[in-house]
This record gives sequence, structure tokens and C-alpha cells, in this order.
Amino acid sequence: MEKSECCNKKTYRGEDEKRIINNRISRIEGQLKGIKKMIQEDTYCNDILIQLSAIENSIKSLSNHILENHLYSCVTRDLKNGEFDTLDEIISLFKRFNKC
Repeated sequence: MEKSECCNKKTYRGEDEKRIINNRISRIEGQLKGIKKMIQEDTYCNDILIQLSAIENSIKSLSNHILENHLYSCVTRDLKNGEFDTLDEIISLFKRFNKC
């Protein structure tokens, strides 16, 4: 799939879904601000690393939430409409998710 095709697609989310996603993003932003403060206060490295791990888990959880919704909405819709190039898109996403 060409990049231009991807950029022309949109996902319409309901207000509840937007609220859920935005709340999670706000929580992640708060965690990042907390780490910034920890750095300024010369907090012990181990404590900062623990907080970084928590942020990483929060981001993974948000990614999984969006991926699950994508599979149930966009991908299902596209497959019903015979748009099988969406499968290539999903395969690419899984490859990206599984990078170390």
C-alpha cells in the first residue's frame, strides 16, 4: 500500500471512544511530566526507569485498544466491501508491533 492511500483514509470515532482515548493520552502525558519533574529533582535512576516502564505499558495498552477497535470497525468494513488490501495494512502493523 502506498503512503498516499493510507493518509486519505479516516476513522470516525464516537464521542465516547474519543473520550476514552484522550483520557489515556492525558494520563500518559501526566506520567511524562512526572518523569521530567523526577529528573529535575535528581530522583534515583531506578525509580525513573520504573516510571518509564509504566509509560511503555500504558502506550502498549493504548495501542492494543486502538488496534482492537480498528480490527472490529475499519478492517471488518473494508473486508465486507472487498477491499482486501487492508490485509496487507494489518500485516504491516503486526510486523511493526513485533519489532524489538
